[in-house]
Amino acid sequence: MTDTSLNSRPTLRSRIGNIDKVWLFILTIPVVLGLLDAPAVWPTLVFAAGALAQTGIFIFVAITLVAYVKAAGAEALLAKAFQGNQTRMVFMAALLGGLSPFCSCEVIPFIAALLAVGAPLAAVMAFWLASPLMDPAMFTITWGEIGLSFAIGKAVAAIGIGMTGGYLTMAFSGTPVFADPLREKPSVGGGCRAQSPFSETPVWRFWGEGTRRNIFRKTWTDNALFLFKWLLVAYLFEALMLRYIPAETIANLLGGDGIGTIIAAALVGMPAYMNGYAAVGLIGGLLDHGMSQGAAMSFVIAGGVSSIPAAIAVWALVKPRVFAAYIGFALIGAVLAGLVWQAIA
Repeated sequence: MTDTSLNSRPTLRSRIGNIDKVWLFILTIPVVLGLLDAPAVWPTLVFAAGALAQTGIFIFVAITLVAYVKAAGAEALLAKAFQGNQTRMVFMAALLGGLSPFCSCEVIPFIAALLAVGAPLAAVMAFWLASPLMDPAMFTITWGEIGLSFAIGKAVAAIGIGMTGGYLTMAFSGTPVFADPLREKPSVGGGCRAQSPFSETPVWRFWGEGTRRNIFRKTWTDNALFLFKWLLVAYLFEALMLRYIPAETIANLLGGDGIGTIIAAALVGMPAYMNGYAAVGLIGGLLDHGMSQGAAMSFVIAGGVSSIPAAIAVWALVKPRVFAAYIGFALIGAVLAGLVWQAIA
């Protein structure tokens, strides 16, 4: 009999391939920096560690809130926003989209289940636009890094853009753009969700159930690692920006209060966005360099909606013309949010 145990062992290449590429990227930064500018390595690492420590309390609060909502099964309450009068549905979907703890990958099965049970596209569009822009973790971390007023402004913008996109979708639901919008009708029970999203009942005192305690523990750990790695990327980039990019360059490109700067920030933000949490640190550094408040708001709004995870959630379920409308709503909303924020900041 041939012993195949050696062949079944993972190779070095497969082990490296299984490592999260974000962690590899984080390790690459000090290595490359050490080769090009060795004296800069230690100050860069100290800056990133200090920034993480400063926002630590916000990270702890954020991941604890999200884990509690998951363990309690409170997502069922969000589904209730998609029942009843359509005008009310759009309002509630935008409001809850800006407050829900969903990450972009979790939006897909949730929205698929809602569409399967007949939720209108207008309410789904409102939720889709608001959801990637703000959640409890994003709010608390934005508050800690950029300030409470910016966090509130972004939350209001997220809800406003969701409502606007939802009501426009409702108004033009009879046009060719929104007629027959789905690639194929999704079925309840596929993916991660095995039943209608309306059927669950939250258990607020979940700690008496072992399964829910495990959900809390896993959600807390997963989110802690997720936020830690992306914020570390952001703060490393911020340290490099502060060291190597002249403030005058940023001020000249993204400073000022004109509409051109705000439009440019939106157009740059859409394809350049990596991750919403990483963008918080980057925007903090850019603002210190002279980026205008309006451009910062426009960048985070446009980039958040068009980021790859959020965009895939939409692309996976609707036809290209509806996806184009989604991107159009995001771009226009980002520019308007930037103009309003520039005026009042």
